[in-house]
This record gives sequence, C-alpha cells and structure tokens, in this order.
Amino acid sequence: MSKQYKMLIGGELVTAKTTFSVVNPATEEVIAEVPDAEPAHIEDCLKSADKAFASWSKTSLAEREKIILDYANLLEKNKDEIIDILISETGKPIENAEYDFGMLVTCLKFFIEEAKRLDTPVINDPDGRFHHYISRQPLGIVVGYLAWNFPLLNIGYKIGPSLAAGCCAIIKPSQVTPMATLRCAELAIEAGIPAGVLNVITSNNYDITNPLLTSDLTSMFTMIGSTKAGVKAMQTACTSVKHFSVELGGNAPVIVYDDADVEKAAEKIVGLKFANSGQVCVSPNRVFVHQSIYEKFLSSARKHAKQIKLGVGRQEGNIMGPMMTDKERQRVIGLIEKAIAQGANLVAGGSVPSDKQKGFYLEPTILSDVSLDMAVANDEIFGPVLPVIPYSDSDDIIELANDNQYGLSAYVFTESLKRGMQAAENIQAGSVCINEPHYSVQLPHGGLKQSGVGKDCSRYSLQEYLTLKRVSVLIKD
Repeated sequence: MSKQYKMLIGGELVTAKTTFSVVNPATEEVIAEVPDAEPAHIEDCLKSADKAFASWSKTSLAEREKIILDYANLLEKNKDEIIDILISETGKPIENAEYDFGMLVTCLKFFIEEAKRLDTPVINDPDGRFHHYISRQPLGIVVGYLAWNFPLLNIGYKIGPSLAAGCCAIIKPSQVTPMATLRCAELAIEAGIPAGVLNVITSNNYDITNPLLTSDLTSMFTMIGSTKAGVKAMQTACTSVKHFSVELGGNAPVIVYDDADVEKAAEKIVGLKFANSGQVCVSPNRVFVHQSIYEKFLSSARKHAKQIKLGVGRQEGNIMGPMMTDKERQRVIGLIEKAIAQGANLVAGGSVPSDKQKGFYLEPTILSDVSLDMAVANDEIFGPVLPVIPYSDSDDIIELANDNQYGLSAYVFTESLKRGMQAAENIQAGSVCINEPHYSVQLPHGGLKQSGVGKDCSRYSLQEYLTLKRVSVLIKD
C-alpha cells in the first residue's frame, strides 16, 4: 500500500478529503498518496503565516539561528531516509540525490550566517544636520512555488533566506515530486520552528491555490519553473503590490572556440548536459563548436556519453536516471525526431533503451549538424539531448549565442583569457562560466531577458527578503 503524506499548516500535520498519486519514474508504480489542498487550507496557511510573522519577525537573529541550525542538524540525522524518499519519487542516482539533499542543509546554514553580515550603511548628510542610515526588516509572507527537478535544493533556495530574514513562508512543491519536501516539513515541527513560520501545502489545482497569489497578505511571490508558468503566476498575483523573484526558463548557449582544450570541453559539457537526465535549468542546450575542431569535439563527446549507464539510486558507476514522466519523454523524443527529419544527424543515443521495460528512460543523445531554425535549438529541451552546431570565423558567435529569448546561463571554452572575458562581457546571461561550469550557494543565480527576475543564492538573494528603509535623524538644528 502506498504511503499517505500530510501537509504542514500552522504547525499541524493536515490531511485533505481527496488525494493525488505520486509515481516512481524508474518503476512507473504509484508510491504515495498526497493531500490535494482545499480552499480552507489556503485560508488557514495565510492566517497562520500572518499571525506567526508578528512574532518571528521580532525574534532575534541569535534565536532564529538556534532554531534554524537545529532544523538543519535534524535533517542531517534523517538524511538516509529523506534521500531514499527523494530517489523513489525522482529516479535520481545516489550522487545526484545527495547533492539535492545537501543543498537544502547548506542553504539553511549559509543564509543564517549571511544574515549576520548584513550591513546598515550610514549615508553622509552634506549639511551635517542629519544622521541617515539604512534599516533592513523582514518583508512579510513569502509564497514559493517549486519545480520538480531538484525538490530539496529548490526549497532550500527559498526557505533558507526566508527563515534567516525573519519572513514566514508558504511553500508549494511540485505535485510530481512532493514527498521528500513533505517529510522535511514534518521534521520542522520536531526542530521547533514556530507554528505558521513554515507551511507546506500540496495541490493539483491552481484555482485552489491562486488565493495565495492574490491575497493582500502575501508580500513576495517566488518561483522556480517555466517562463510560461511564471508569467501567468505573476499576472495572477498582480492584485496588489508584491515583490517577485522568479527563476524561469533557460536555453544555455555554449561557445567552444578553436583554441579550446577539446577533450576537457567535451567532458565538462557532457557531464553537465546529462546530469539529472538533462532536466536542469542551466543545462547546455546550444553547443556552438568551431568548425576546425567540430569532428574532434563530436568524437570526444560521443565517447563520454557512451560511458553513461542508465539506472537509479545506489547503483555504481556513471549513472543517469529516467526522465520524470512519460509525457516529458515523448515531448523530447519528438524534438529529436523532428530535428533528424530537418537534417540533423544522430551521433549517440536517440532511443528508449530496449533493456528498460519499465521507467521513463531515454538514452543520452547527441545531435550534430543542428541548425538554429530547429526546435531543438530554440526551445528549452529539459531532457538528455545535446545539440551541436558548427560555426565559422565568418559568424558573429556572440550574436548567435544571444539570439534567444532566454538568458539564464552560458558557457565559454577557450585558452585565451582576453577572448573569454570579452565573451563574458557580451553574452546576455545571468551567469557565464569560462572553461568549467560552476554553481555554489554563495554565488548569485538568476536570469536576464525571459529567464526571470531576482536571484537565488548569495547575499543578493537574502536582500530580496528584506525591506530597505532609510531613516533620517535630526542631530543639529
């Protein structure tokens, strides 16, 4: 029998009249039933968060730190159980699951430390009559909608700064992967997080949850998801003035210059592309390789892709798990087939593996001779497909890299510092990594153009959960 999960509302574990099922993508079996929130649950969330904010926002940083660190330590004590749940609902290999879990704990610890380093600047008064300073205070109630690809990392990105800043959070994990998040919510009670400070609800119906967005009590809406979903949610939320921090779609370009270390570039690009089965917002999506090294790059990339094994959980080796749903797998297969019909060539993969009768697996796929008019180069793939595009000296490679509505991440491979720095200056993306992809909690993460507004991670994210109030005190008449 599948496990029954509960929501966290106002410090209590709550059920609902109806539930929806969670499916293991590696086995296609229903593994849990999760509450489908009702209108009364949404109202209770808002009321409990509003009540809790009055006291939590006034709680000293030292007191908040103790509670947050107790929570982080309790999560660590239950690591193996949480990771097993995470693997069952996502199909992640163990290394990926441990990273996902680790980022939640890391975010909780990082943001409370970062809160101690917030400055309160003094602004000079030209006439010497006033003492001006900046005061930062908790923003209010934060509503967060999360994506399914990294459930625990995503909640860490949101509750880390929210709890540290003194805000109260209402979190809705993806209905596809809510289980590990709900288990972590249960532990929040045991850790002593005050009732209403953290609420976690699950729902399959946006009509039910929309009052979280439209409520005047909500101060901030934050989200990780697609651009289409983000725009729609922000439109819904604009019933009153609110703060927005949304990390949306991506279509990361990669430029491999003719002087790059081809073997290292191929290894790094393939490693990131097929991490989490390509279901990563910063995944390399359009790989531009100079024609002089094009065939060498394809050969090396194919070699590295062939070393990947399909599997799940604690299997040994270089493992890639299944895609999240069959619907997503069929969408990606359609992109591959359409690209081949338009002239792309299949270098590796491209099929559902014959030895995987169950699970939403898709082979690591590399396409060559991709052109920019193909959907696989224009759309966010969000699957294990690496499109490789040749370019020549006559092409404006920066213009090609920027020719897309998204601007989340980009990658450059070159042995020339000057060339790398110039590319970084001119590429329109929220982050540019030169010669190796790199992401860490102390580095700001967010996009330009249609990839969103605001930042996750770093002190810049924490500041979004705080007001910036100028105070002027008359000191000389």
